[in-house]
Amino acid sequence: MDTTDKRAASSGMLELLGFQLGGLEYALDLGKVHELRVLESLERFAADGEIISGVALSRGVIIPIVDMRVAMSGRSAVPDLLTDVIILQLSGGIIGMVVDGVTDVLRMRADQVRPIPCSGVEDGAVVDYLLGLGEVDGRRLILIDIDKLMSIRRATAGGARQAA
Repeated sequence: MDTTDKRAASSGMLELLGFQLGGLEYALDLGKVHELRVLESLERFAADGEIISGVALSRGVIIPIVDMRVAMSGRSAVPDLLTDVIILQLSGGIIGMVVDGVTDVLRMRADQVRPIPCSGVEDGAVVDYLLGLGEVDGRRLILIDIDKLMSIRRATAGGARQAA
């Protein structure tokens, strides 16, 4: 944890990275962000999956790329020249997350975060990756625990489970 992270933690401030996905604005812990890249700048190969849209080489490290646009909407999304990838350092390793766009880095007090109404259960499964609804400068952001979101396993047609 660097000095900025320690100051933010001791002051009760959250440092977040804001991003857009499917017309909604989300935020995740900035401390989990390794780097930001444009999808076109990554050397990609084996890019034929849906949610796991392949792997890429970033600064000598091979990383899986998760297309959150597909994961959240169920529809394929065509990348353009400015499609953003958030490279995350998670407890399970480094992973790339494709989003519609990164908006900004923001700071928020813990008291600016409210519980999300009716969150907790989706199709009979517990939804524990939603941390709350934050409001800053008139904007509403859905705060997510990215480690929990990236560790979700979903049911396949045959009843088997696979990582999302």
